[in-house]
Amino acid sequence: MAATPEDTVAPATLPHPLRARSFRLLFTGRVLSLLGDAAIPAALALAVLEATGSTAALALVLGCAMVPKLLLLPLGGVVGDRFDARTVALTTDLVRCATQLLVGVQLLGGNPSLAVLAVAEALGGAAGAFAMPTVSPLVKGTVEAASLHRANAAMGVAQSATRLGGPALAGALVLTVGPGWAFVLDAATFAVSALLLTAVRVERVPIPRRSLRADLAEGWQEVRSRDWYWTSLIGHSAWNGAAAVLMTLGPAIAVHRLGGAATWVVLLQVGAVGLLLGALLAGRVRPRRPVLTANLGLATYALPLVLLAAAAPAPVTIAAYGLAQAGLGFLSPVWQTAVQRAMPAHALARVTSYDWLLSLAAMPLGYALAPLAASAWGPEVPLVAAAVVVGGCCLGTAFVPGVRRFT
Repeated sequence: MAATPEDTVAPATLPHPLRARSFRLLFTGRVLSLLGDAAIPAALALAVLEATGSTAALALVLGCAMVPKLLLLPLGGVVGDRFDARTVALTTDLVRCATQLLVGVQLLGGNPSLAVLAVAEALGGAAGAFAMPTVSPLVKGTVEAASLHRANAAMGVAQSATRLGGPALAGALVLTVGPGWAFVLDAATFAVSALLLTAVRVERVPIPRRSLRADLAEGWQEVRSRDWYWTSLIGHSAWNGAAAVLMTLGPAIAVHRLGGAATWVVLLQVGAVGLLLGALLAGRVRPRRPVLTANLGLATYALPLVLLAAAAPAPVTIAAYGLAQAGLGFLSPVWQTAVQRAMPAHALARVTSYDWLLSLAAMPLGYALAPLAASAWGPEVPLVAAAVVVGGCCLGTAFVPGVRRFT
């Protein structure tokens, strides 16, 4: 991929994208909603377990949120391209505001209905399927082409920072006023985000009206026609599957072999710091071969998997996990910029939806297979297998001509 005229502009001579009013409004709304969302997993788990005492009930609620999201993501990509991405994002923010408020009211009432919680999370997951593909078109439509990398880096830093602060916020809310208020707060962030989106102005590239099948096929053609893209997606999918294996088996290994629950908590927090540092690094470093560099960084996730399997000393395992998460933090803005510049604007939401679909679909597989394999052969086998898969898939992209040529 050759450099565009915009790429020749020195970054230092350009105003920061946050000086652009529309991007600043988009960024502020995104930060608020991400912070609210980051507090939800812990609050939801504690609330459902407190109300039902059943891990099966928690799995049901989580599944209700995930399944509609996976099923509807391709349709969400079509809607994001066919209609105004700002309007789609605004609508989904309002839907998620309503669903989170419903959950919050249920929990604050003291006798929550599992059916209501499941339906609300299913509706929220469905809305997420339409919201996720709009982020990339919104960023691209609110900043100049030469500022895309800095804009994506700012988004990456915000996402990493909210992941670091979200659990702490959830803990403070749960311990002081109860988990219901975490959902009320999340609903409020979506309401504010929707309000800010009303003032955002986005450049839009309309697409011809065709059948849904034709739109889906065109989006898939954009994916499969670029070897650098679809081979990288295999690596990203392998990463998510491996992450599910680590999240499933890692806590027990940390508790029983590495010093207790505190080790697992520290590992997660160091990972969150690594994610933030990786995003900050992506804002300052512009590798000549961005896709190759980012994929090689993603391959470092094999390290904590192998170290957990070997029950290596806790400090070494924790440091390796922090390094691996830094690789993820670095990849996200670099990858988003590459995709936004290389893909045609009229198909960007559809391309992004396939990215999310392939990435997220691997996680349930990892969650399901890891405990089965651990029961049959011990946790070391699935951990090492996941390390081989993620390392092989991400490093293997270096042999793809399109990945090496993407500059």
